Amino acid sequence: MAVQAGKDLLIKVDMTSDGQFETIAGLRATRVSFNAETVDVTTLDSQGGWRELLVGAGVRSAAISGSGVFRDAGTDERARQLFFDGLTPDFQIIIPDFGVVEGPFQVAAIEYAGSLNGEATFELSLQSAGELVFTPDVVV
Repeated sequence: MAVQAGKDLLIKVDMTSDGQFETIAGLRATRVSFNAETVDVTTLDSQGGWRELLVGAGVRSAAISGSGVFRDAGTDERARQLFFDGLTPDFQIIIPDFGVVEGPFQVAAIEYAGSLNGEATFELSLQSAGELVFTPDVVV
């Protein structure tokens, strides 16, 4: 994978539940993390005393965080409403030269900040809320 511009990592949300995704807010910094809990099945009989893990077990999750400025009143309102309603719409996370992760996420936190001589900013945290699908980029 070649070096990519950070601005190309996008978070999109299906704003109207019709399958049309829109970039949410004006993100300046974005982070995506994938996690999998392990299930330890080590016993006294484990070869050489090495830990053994149960294949395919444990809870998998994804977390997304971002910060920036809202693009317009519509995306600001939608992100805020997703939080207060506790909804879990489908999001797309576009990772350049890697692929697209799609599935339901919940807005877990939203923070606003501002300084006297600067723009109003926000921080947004999303937690996966169901099965995620990964579609790899196809290199031609």
